[in-house]
Amino acid sequence: MSTPLLHTPDGTHWVLTLSCPDRPGIVHAVAGLLAEHGGNITESQQFGDPLTGLFFMRVQVTASVARHTLESALTDLAGRFMMQWRLDVAGRPVRTLVMGSTAAHCLNDLAFRQRSENLPIDIVAVVSNHTALVDLAQFYGIPFHHVPVTAATKAAAEDRLLELVQELDVELVVLARYMQILSDDLCRTLSGRIINIHHSFLPSFKGARPYAQAHDRGVKLIGATAHYVTGDLDEGPIIEQDVERVDHTRSVEDLVALGQDVERRALARAVRWHAEHRVLLDGHRTIVFR
Repeated sequence: MSTPLLHTPDGTHWVLTLSCPDRPGIVHAVAGLLAEHGGNITESQQFGDPLTGLFFMRVQVTASVARHTLESALTDLAGRFMMQWRLDVAGRPVRTLVMGSTAAHCLNDLAFRQRSENLPIDIVAVVSNHTALVDLAQFYGIPFHHVPVTAATKAAAEDRLLELVQELDVELVVLARYMQILSDDLCRTLSGRIINIHHSFLPSFKGARPYAQAHDRGVKLIGATAHYVTGDLDEGPIIEQDVERVDHTRSVEDLVALGQDVERRALARAVRWHAEHRVLLDGHRTIVFR
């Protein structure tokens, strides 16, 4: 479990993530820049992908330098190395909107972890196409928004969702068993900042009733997959997966109950890693610095 760092007596605790074409000297240049600005590196991870030729890095550093000064220096460095980068305060809660339908286990788990385990998110709203989750949202003091969805109102419902994202300054959307397919336009608009939990060990058993499909095939492992959402159904970049061993004695109902526990675990880890800036996109894959 991570502890929020934010600001310390030694300065602000920053987290820097970056990616660029791989070449010699990147780590030296980044570390040198941070040292020049009085930074003390407390964590550093990097990976060079031989398949794509890209280099990925995540650095946590304590420094008293002003943000605009550090960002200006990073902008100059990025020009030299063709970098894409992001700087944020380590441990800052990410403003998060959770979407669900009727199943409560994933929403309940995220809200509980936010309150009890320093999960670095701030759930600013729950949006649902049903009203089954309203009592749970009220229990945690989270504003609830009922946005019904039908074939005729789908576009209007997505417009309302985007209004809420803008009004509430939402940085991350989590589909916590939200049983609606999002449009390609919405997926593109929220690209890289919308996470789904799929109650199946993708790419197997997509779509509806995956546990029944799994039971029919006599699987020995069931699982769940947390992934970024794209326009291709259940095929976005995978962030985390988890499994549970089962056997022939288990019923479909058993698989559903076991699966819900797997789902909440996988989703919580994916949300934490995203909020801690540990996930970097590498094409249709992810690099996860755990």
